[in-house]
Amino acid sequence: MSDLEESQRQKKIGSVLQHDLVDVLQSAATQGGLRGVLISVTKVKVTVDLSVAKVYLSIFPNDKGKELLQGIKSNTSLIRHELAQRTKNQLRRMPHLEFFIDDSLEYIDQIEKSLKGEENPIKDPSILDKRKKS
Repeated sequence: MSDLEESQRQKKIGSVLQHDLVDVLQSAATQGGLRGVLISVTKVKVTVDLSVAKVYLSIFPNDKGKELLQGIKSNTSLIRHELAQRTKNQLRRMPHLEFFIDDSLEYIDQIEKSLKGEENPIKDPSILDKRKKS
């Protein structure tokens, strides 16, 4: 089996974490007074040695993403503890959590806009800056 291919164990742990993380993060956001914010866990990738779980989040509305990610990162130990309580019957060791914004939906949205011709560089030259190669 190649390194790129996830083992069944990695996938199982990833899906267990993904399921519980949604609850933990969403309730934390609600308790933190953030109404109308949706946090979804798009994927959880667990390293081969099962020591690290990379958690990819999709946050709506988008403009709250960076701010929320900072909050989540600063509360990683609390989140990890809460997860450990929930998964103690399924997982022996709780992996370290690393959080990232999953911008693939935003990226797909940009592609769709471009394909529909909604992004016209002639009308709005500022979009060209984003496409320049450095």
